Amino acid sequence: MSIRFILCFLLVISGLCQGASTPLQSLENCRFIPTPWADGDSFLVRTKDGEEMTVRLYGADCIEFHVTDNSDARRLRGQRRYFGISGFGGSPQKSIKLAKGLGGLAAEETAKLLATPFTVHTAFSDARGDGKHKRIYGFVETSDGSDLSANLVSKGLARAFGVYRETPQGTSGKEYRAQLEDLELRAAKIGLGAWAKTDWDKLPFERGEQRSEDTEMDLATGAKREFTGPPININTAARDELMTIPGIGVVTANRIIEGRPYKALADLDKVEGIGGKTLERLAKYLDFGGKP
Repeated sequence: MSIRFILCFLLVISGLCQGASTPLQSLENCRFIPTPWADGDSFLVRTKDGEEMTVRLYGADCIEFHVTDNSDARRLRGQRRYFGISGFGGSPQKSIKLAKGLGGLAAEETAKLLATPFTVHTAFSDARGDGKHKRIYGFVETSDGSDLSANLVSKGLARAFGVYRETPQGTSGKEYRAQLEDLELRAAKIGLGAWAKTDWDKLPFERGEQRSEDTEMDLATGAKREFTGPPININTAARDELMTIPGIGVVTANRIIEGRPYKALADLDKVEGIGGKTLERLAKYLDFGGKP
């Protein structure tokens, strides 16, 4: 393990323990490493020092095409509904085939854009979704100086969705989110990528179905599940770990991750959608230690 990597990792841990904002580190001349499992927004890279790490992009969510369990299947269904393609071809089988094909196109586009050395900007924040696979969040700057997430969203190969933070250029996470949403809107207007297959008459219904299902799942899990495990470390927990807390869905979990680190319960007040009553309810589920 290189000295640079160790120093960067120690800086991250120090930032978590002190509650300070963790700065981005720029890893230049990285190389894309082809793997069977990579998709458009999550892939293996090798730094110029020979370190290998899996990078998960900030702000962009490509369609799943490696579907191996129920969690993957649920994400794929939500993505199909988001793009308004769940009714494509008149059957779930045809819609799923289309969606997986679009996910494959996103992976191919990422591999093409990263065929020449690129820069990863990262604070080494844990990007595990399910807690099984080690990943870090990062911005990827291609060899021509463009942002990979923006590239994918602008071509209709990803939605503006996920975790955001201040960019290497100093743009706030909120503004970066808005910029990607604007690119998504333009791609939808032109009909690029997945948007070329959108059923615009049915899209409001499909998204409404997803919102209703999300709400129903939150109510069901909150009502039937007794949370018996130890408090969850809010500064290091994977997204799916945070979602085991009654009432925490994927959007709130992503927003919690965006706002890290937290020193105390009151710090969660800055997270959109979490108010006073929610803070009181969450207290018993959370631990605020910074050590992984």
